[in-house]
Amino acid sequence: MEQIVIEVSARHCHLSQKDLNTLFGVNYELTFKKAMSQTGQFAAQEIVTLRTETGEINNLRILGPVREKTQIELSMTDARKLGIKPPLRLSGDLRGSVGGTVIGPKGTVRIKEGIIIAKRHIHCDLVMAKKMSLTEKSLISVKTPGNRSVIFEDVEVRINKNFKFFMHIDTDEGNASLPDGVCSKGQIIITTIKNG
Repeated sequence: MEQIVIEVSARHCHLSQKDLNTLFGVNYELTFKKAMSQTGQFAAQEIVTLRTETGEINNLRILGPVREKTQIELSMTDARKLGIKPPLRLSGDLRGSVGGTVIGPKGTVRIKEGIIIAKRHIHCDLVMAKKMSLTEKSLISVKTPGNRSVIFEDVEVRINKNFKFFMHIDTDEGNASLPDGVCSKGQIIITTIKNG
């Protein structure tokens, strides 16, 4: 059976260039801190504060590069701390999601929507997709290792020629299921593939 690296994706923020300019200054460029597993993605040095009517999270890391729309990905625990109920969505699916106030060193941005709880998913390259007969939005199951092993069902597959074969889960899921911390190897246990 195929194995896959499972990474924990901690809470983070993606910013549009317009919002980045408001928060940090005109024509601002993010400062590279660390490369992420997916090609071209990186953690930036910059952080922001996210505020709602009932809570606040400081030191929210920005991931680059900039995107078309500002998006914030939280865990359920984060959402409860903020007193909000974001929908469970894949990255980029923001319509009707929750809003909040993003605070930077030079300004503040109020977003009407953009806060989500990221749905667990797999980034899949074309070679692995062909090998496993996967298509965009296929739903598969993955078993985590160790004495707290769980089976994550309905893990949605996203396919792109630039992707590397990794599964992403949030902090709550990682704390409950990964004995080795933020990065472990899981086992794909599908016998049939569902199409989402």
